[in-house]
Amino acid sequence: MKYMNGLRIAARAIFLGDKHCRYLAAERISRWTYSKYKFSEFGRIYLDDDNFLKYYESFEGTKNYHSLDRKYALKELLKLSLNLEGDTAECGAYKGASSFLVCEAIKGKGKTHHIFDSFEGISSPMEDDGSHWSKGDLACSEDIIQENLKEFKNVEYHKGWIPTKFHEVADANFCFLHLDVDLLQPTIDSLDFFYHRMSHGGVILCDDYGINTCPGVKQAMDTFFSDKQESIVSLPTGQGLVITNS
Repeated sequence: MKYMNGLRIAARAIFLGDKHCRYLAAERISRWTYSKYKFSEFGRIYLDDDNFLKYYESFEGTKNYHSLDRKYALKELLKLSLNLEGDTAECGAYKGASSFLVCEAIKGKGKTHHIFDSFEGISSPMEDDGSHWSKGDLACSEDIIQENLKEFKNVEYHKGWIPTKFHEVADANFCFLHLDVDLLQPTIDSLDFFYHRMSHGGVILCDDYGINTCPGVKQAMDTFFSDKQESIVSLPTGQGLVITNS
């Protein structure tokens, strides 16, 4: 019976182009090839957001959708901070895909987006960071990100290893902070600096909190907030969310 039902699903998916059957067929194939992956609900509307997909594919092409859900979550969570006082910041920007969303969201709101990156890839991992990353991974020229963000006038670049350039914004406060540095020490350094400069109700969004290739990031976040009043919300996208009460 299960075999025949599977054939019916496959037939409807192939010959009728039934979207739901295609989804069910992909889910069944996934169970055989990578059983740990669990398909979410069929018909999520963000997957039909053509403007968002066009933005994403302009950075990642049409073969890598690994961070699609994280980028969409970032875009939506930004809305929580737009009416708060303060600028925005990103630590670890790579090609600028996340910063693009931030700059677009704050356009016309009198805010400046500050980007902190070495543009030489990640620094040397510590033992607690595991073995997935090596020094220099994710390197991206500053010219590339500046080209990707050229339409925005509300962005400033602070080139250097974290935290050596933080002093350049020591007198500022922030409503939104995006952390995407993949490693323990720069995560701690970023939290040490920005936490006390966040507006009340500000958003800290950590890109790699729930991803096991970045164990040092989770350790850094958990340790830092262990004696704070805020809780870390672990999102199913792999991100960690904090709403600041300071």
